[in-house]
Parts: sequence; C-alpha cells; structure tokens
Amino acid sequence: MKPTNTAIQTSARLVIFDWAGTMIDFGCQAPVEVLLALFQQRGVPVSTAQARQPMGAAKRDHIAAILAMPEVAARWAAKHGAPPVEADVDAIYADFLPLQKQILSQHAAAIPGAVEVLTQLHEQGIQTGSTTGYTRELMEVLLPFATRQGVTPDFVLTSDEVPHGRPAPDMIQKIMSLSGIADPAHVVKVDDTPVGIAAGKRAGCITVGLAASGNELGLTQAEFEALSPEEREARLAPIRAIFQEAEADFVIDTIADLPSILAQI
Repeated sequence: MKPTNTAIQTSARLVIFDWAGTMIDFGCQAPVEVLLALFQQRGVPVSTAQARQPMGAAKRDHIAAILAMPEVAARWAAKHGAPPVEADVDAIYADFLPLQKQILSQHAAAIPGAVEVLTQLHEQGIQTGSTTGYTRELMEVLLPFATRQGVTPDFVLTSDEVPHGRPAPDMIQKIMSLSGIADPAHVVKVDDTPVGIAAGKRAGCITVGLAASGNELGLTQAEFEALSPEEREARLAPIRAIFQEAEADFVIDTIADLPSILAQI
C-alpha cells in the first residue's frame, strides 16, 4: 500500500519510529548477519532464530541475551571449557561494532513508503523521532545513507544515549522532552519488534506493530514479494498474533500503511 497525499486527520503530534525493519533494511538483516558471523568465529554457531530473538534491545544486551540462552550457553561451555561470562559479552560486543559498521551500507535501503510517510508527516506539522538499538557510533555511519534517500526524522536517539535501552521507555521519553510533546496520548510509537512495542506501552504511547517488514518475519523485500497471497497470510498471521499479545494498539504490514492508522487516532 502506498501513502496518499490526502491530509491525515489525526490527534497525533509526534510519531516515533524504529530504524532497521521499520524505516530501512527490510527484514532487519544487518544485525543478524553480524551476530551470526561473530558466534561462528568463536566456534559456537547460533541459529537465525536465536540471533533474532532479542532484537530491539541495545546491542550489548542483545549479545548477552543470546549467550544466556541455555542451549547456547551449554555449547559455549563445551567449546571453551567454561560458561560464558561478562568478559565474553564485552569481547563479542567489541567485535560487533566495527563489523556492523562495515556492512551497514549493504542494508541501508529505505523500506517502501518510508520516505513518503515521513514527508507527509513533516508537511502536516507532525514531528517525527526515531529510537534504535544501534549506538550513536553506528548511526553516524548509517545516517548519511538514510538522509540521501530522504529518511530524515526530526530526532534521532540511540541506545547508548539513555540510561536504559528498550523495553525501558527512556528513549521515547527523551524524544518527547526534546519535541515539547508532554502528553503520550498524542505520541505514536511504530516498531517491528515486541520489545519496541513494550517500550511504547510503558511510555503510555499509542503503539503500532509492523508485521511484514521487520525482524519477526525476517525476509528481504524480494523474498517477501515472491510469496503468494496465501503464503503471505500464513506467514503474517502468527506475527500479528505476537504483536497483539504484546498489546500493540494497531498491527499493520509496513510503514506504508501508517497513514490509514493515524486517521483512526
């Protein structure tokens, strides 16, 4: 679905988006590619599902969550002679940052509809913000690619710029403070992960989950478009249920569908 040029009638004054899987990087491919490589290098390969499970958390927390999975921890102990400890988390995280910087540009394409929706919001005086599990160091690499495509939210906040990453509401609350929007009833959080929806709920915002373009489905745009309508519905139905269980107020496929939702707020 493509956004129209019709004015959006909505009480929302601030819309806060996630990045990978929401505005760029259909299927949230970049962080998964790096995590798979890093665990493979250490002789403890993890599955794509394991790499994706903590998605949305700050990246160090994400790595710690993978290492805490019983199956991964057991294989780590078998390989290295001891269970994983904080020093192992730190070592993987130290390698994560430079490798992620190397491949970010390969997964920086805007998701269809992102530029049009952001432009439409800006034209109507609705402020836009963004939160991410990426650090500021990583976003400094990514932002020029996003800006050249027209993905330009008003506020960009990263997980290392607040005391706590998602599911804590810290990033959302800081953007609200920067925007001057104090009432969360006028704020919409759009995210492709349940942990991002949880952050929005804790902040008191209206929340919108994205079922097709994000981490939960994990397909590239080409892979998604190759699915038949029946296959799409079969794959998306359980993902919509995940977001409903997370108490998302709305669940749509991609950012391109957002204008129709904003009109209901």
